[in-house]
Amino acid sequence: QVQLVESGGGLVQPGGSLRLSCAASGSIFSLYVMGWYRQAPGKQRELVAAITSGGSTNYADSVKGRFTISRDNAKNTVYLQMNSLKPEDTAVYYCNADLVGIHYWGQGTQVTVSS
Repeated sequence: QVQLVESGGGLVQPGGSLRLSCAASGSIFSLYVMGWYRQAPGKQRELVAAITSGGSTNYADSVKGRFTISRDNAKNTVYLQMNSLKPEDTAVYYCNADLVGIHYWGQGTQVTVSS
């Protein structure tokens, strides 16, 4: 069992930045594919970014060039640096851990981009 705890959400103006963190329990964090998903009101949950155990990354087209996912295996933590935020980035952001198809989810953190 893996527990994931997100932090770093909040209210930010358009063009601003936020950094989300996700701390994971367990001793095999380095083996997980870690991802950030988001869900806006009335929409399906979507993948924002993911990073493999080897550090390979992939991003949704809508966030490429603005968001950066990274991980610190020594701290069992994954990050999502979000720059140039837009109102359409407003959503609940969820951390995900994937070990060979077994998924674990955090409770989510709200990100609101508004002036």
